[in-house]
Amino acid sequence: MALQVELIPTGEIIRVVHPHRPCKLALGSDGVRVTMESALTARDRVGVQDFVLLENFTSEAAFIENLRRRFRENLIYTYIGPVLVSVNPYRDLQIYSRQHMERYRGVSFYEVPPHLFAVADTVYRALRTERRDQAVMISGESGAGKTEATKRLLQFYAETCPAPERGGAVRDRLLQSNPVLEAFGNAKTLRNDNSSRFGKYMDVQFDFKGAPVGGHILSYLLEKSRVVHQNHGERNFHVFYQLLEGGEEETLRRLGLERNPQSYLYLVKGQCAKVSSINDKSDWKVVRKALTVIDFTEDEVEDLLSIVASVLHLGNIHFAADEESNAQVTTENQLKYLTRLLGVEGSMLREALTHRKIIAKGEELLSPLNLEQAAYARDALAKAVYSRTFTWLVGKINRSLASKDAESPSWRSTTVLGLLDIYGFEVFQHNSFEQFCINYCNEKLQQLFIELTLKSEQEEYEAEGIAWEPVQYFNNKIICDLVEEKFKGIISILDEECLRPGEATDLTFLEKLEDTIKHHPHFLTHKLADQRTRKSLDRGEFRLLHYAGEVTYNVTGFLDKNNDLLFRNLKETMCSSQNPIMGQCFDRSELSDKKRPETVATQFKMSLLQLVEILKSKEPAYIRCIKPNDAKQPGRFDEVLIRHQVKYLGLMENLRVRRAGFAYHRKYEAFLQRYKSLCPETWPTWAGRPQDGVAVLVRHLGYKPEEYKMGRTKIFIRFPKTLFATEDALEVRRQSLATKIQAVWRGFHWRQKFLRVKRSAICIQSWWRGTLGRRKAAKRKWAAQTIRRLIRGFILRHAPRCPENAFFLDHVRTSFLLNLRRQLPRNILDTSWPTPPPALREASELLRELCLKNMVWKYCRSISPEWKQQLQQKAVASEIFKGKKDNYPQSVPRLFISTRLGADDISPKVLQALGSEPIQYAVPVVKYDRKGYKPRSRQLLLTPSAVVIVEDAKVKQRIDYANLTGISVSSLSDSLFVLHVQREDNKQKGDVVLQSDHVIETLTKTALSADRVNNININQGSITFAGGPGRDGIIDFTPGSELLITKAKNGHLAVVAPRLNSR
Repeated sequence: MALQVELIPTGEIIRVVHPHRPCKLALGSDGVRVTMESALTARDRVGVQDFVLLENFTSEAAFIENLRRRFRENLIYTYIGPVLVSVNPYRDLQIYSRQHMERYRGVSFYEVPPHLFAVADTVYRALRTERRDQAVMISGESGAGKTEATKRLLQFYAETCPAPERGGAVRDRLLQSNPVLEAFGNAKTLRNDNSSRFGKYMDVQFDFKGAPVGGHILSYLLEKSRVVHQNHGERNFHVFYQLLEGGEEETLRRLGLERNPQSYLYLVKGQCAKVSSINDKSDWKVVRKALTVIDFTEDEVEDLLSIVASVLHLGNIHFAADEESNAQVTTENQLKYLTRLLGVEGSMLREALTHRKIIAKGEELLSPLNLEQAAYARDALAKAVYSRTFTWLVGKINRSLASKDAESPSWRSTTVLGLLDIYGFEVFQHNSFEQFCINYCNEKLQQLFIELTLKSEQEEYEAEGIAWEPVQYFNNKIICDLVEEKFKGIISILDEECLRPGEATDLTFLEKLEDTIKHHPHFLTHKLADQRTRKSLDRGEFRLLHYAGEVTYNVTGFLDKNNDLLFRNLKETMCSSQNPIMGQCFDRSELSDKKRPETVATQFKMSLLQLVEILKSKEPAYIRCIKPNDAKQPGRFDEVLIRHQVKYLGLMENLRVRRAGFAYHRKYEAFLQRYKSLCPETWPTWAGRPQDGVAVLVRHLGYKPEEYKMGRTKIFIRFPKTLFATEDALEVRRQSLATKIQAVWRGFHWRQKFLRVKRSAICIQSWWRGTLGRRKAAKRKWAAQTIRRLIRGFILRHAPRCPENAFFLDHVRTSFLLNLRRQLPRNILDTSWPTPPPALREASELLRELCLKNMVWKYCRSISPEWKQQLQQKAVASEIFKGKKDNYPQSVPRLFISTRLGADDISPKVLQALGSEPIQYAVPVVKYDRKGYKPRSRQLLLTPSAVVIVEDAKVKQRIDYANLTGISVSSLSDSLFVLHVQREDNKQKGDVVLQSDHVIETLTKTALSADRVNNININQGSITFAGGPGRDGIIDFTPGSELLITKAKNGHLAVVAPRLNSR
């Protein structure tokens, strides 16, 4: 039995175990794993699985080349220590099946190739064993695969975690919350067809058994401006298109909606309503089902859809200016729908859309709006309605995910696993307030990332008794302070500008920035820049030097987006809404609260600080997602784009921190188990402590003191080249060990197999000999009895049937029938038939008759209509001419054809003269004059009613079938025949003497057409015909050596024809 190995799609090498043999395997495995370092020998082809093992770890080019090699081999995952780097393959690699989940379940992190499931399982086992809260932080730019990674993590936990005692309801709600949030929070962008337009942090709560029992979701900075505006090639949020495409007709009619997205202003700005990769109809079915799973009642679904529809109707509200340039609503139908869907008064909504309520000195004043202000108010209302509904939706999902057993003992022992799916660093051609907030978020997370990475490294070194060496790295706290510092940070200055009295604009905000933080090394504007840099900065822009690089922000819209104001009367209108969801979204306490609401930037800063505190309280794990190209094409590796992402994800910085000390550290037990074969003292087993065994091993391998350190439980190796040299030595050693093991195994295996085969052969031989002997005896006994019965029956074969001769008679009959089956006639003409025994003569005749009928029936079934007509004509010809005319046998093998003249051979004038009469048959003939017997070329045409003689374009003679009394022909081989007509017919000049090269065919068709089969006379010697009124002609026929037709001296027509057949 050979040792078989297999390379699976993850890049892992497994030994294939015989499916029918019991084998002890690790939990959740279907083969014996080769540990992670087994792929190091293939590093020239597929790169290293951990960037920490890169020799030139400071080179960005080496980093990207390693990514390229792995991506080329469909190995999309790579580690930087415990950090997982994931490259979006833009295709399904079939590496997320249940089988893969089991392969990574319960296995040490470094024993399997890099995979998302390895991170998921490591986090889950730490959660279970250490009882400490965990967090998985997933980051990357749009289209890098963050949302898909979150789905796969939830899928892993749903499939592999034990089910809670009360069933899988929580697990189902966790999974079904994704399609709902994606519908309301995701949209098609230029970079991604399913881009998350909000940040999401999800807590999953596990009980002491490791089963999910609850969850909670936090959302951050929904891109609500997308509700009213989309860039070219982008779409609004998915839910609008899903509702229009998949909603039932009754639902759309109730909501006042049409299926065509082009009918709605908020859906046409991106000019991209249809996307080939998105099936809105099927997605809507998934969302409707998911809403039911997460405890939405039918009434809540209806209220939610009414709000979604109201946003579309709001976009179709149009205004016109009156005489005083004040805005007036012109679309009454849309206003009626909004009044009904939102449950508000129409007059109140109309006034709120066209007027602004101002409170001055305790008095309320209504100020009319112009067209631009009214459009702004309408869009602000649409954004507020949608964003608050989204916040309500998240809260509703949280109530559905909340554990129902908060009082049970198991609840008090729950642990939490957090999943952070947050937008990555964004650098566009035009960057605004949203990009500023997103990049500030990434700065904070990068700061936390580096701090926690250094902390974990330092804690491990201290635990192992290894001296910690301080690491020099870029601390981006200076950038975070630039953004968030009180009184002097950009957010504080922005808030101050939004709140101060007077005319505040985006440019005054920029001027305030220039005055306050002009000396900051990471801040630059057009005014502060040198002459060369000013060319790349407009006057309305400022530039921040982030950890990931420079980003230029345009201040246009900063104040409006930060204020996010909604006019007071619009709030009052929405607070009066009878829609239950709107009633919860717009609280009346807002109207009485005199305190100005916090700005968007401040709210975001506070929520981000809260998120950082949450993450600090948990053990972090990191997944960094990379997009290989902007075209979403599988197999395409855009180096420029990837270098940009590697930079802003801080991967090189993280690698430098990881490599500041020792590149490789592993438990003594694992290191000794892997490399013990390289030292004679540790091979095959080491009896002492693993630490002592490793010390003996590294001395034998010649490690220098500066290349490694011995910790309390681990060995630390400083340089990757030291590990690679050890790995290469192990690969050489493996070859000799494998050869020796295979030789011993083959000897043992084949020896055991030989002994088994020998024992089996002896047993089978003894049994088989007995069986053969018994069979032979039984066969001889049967043969003797059969022979006796045959002899006895043969003696009494002529006697009446009795028990003594019945066997013989049956044998004779059976033999005849079997012989008959083999010798049946092959066709109708085959007359052979086996001679039957006397007792079967009558049956034989019946069978013969049956067989003949069957062959005739089969033959008739196989004949086509054309062939049937051919046979009928041949049968008539045989009836007329067989044995009577010499040249008949020569015509038998020749097929009769439908006509001898085509339509082109017959003059159009003749066809016109015939009118509607079809030509059934046409043949060229020679006509002999009645007086001088001069031959003339003619055409003989057969119609349904007459024989027509034609000369070129003229009908010379027409003989109706009723006037055709007979046809005469000689018995010799000539081709002359005479058409006899009635002498009383004055129209006819007399009988017609004709010659045809196809005389048998012509006469047969003429006889069938004229129904004169019995009127054909075959004469020997001479034929008399009517040559004219009162005058007869005679044709004399004599046999000769060759055909000769002449006028004789006696005035007769003499025909000499050779005799072809003797009769």
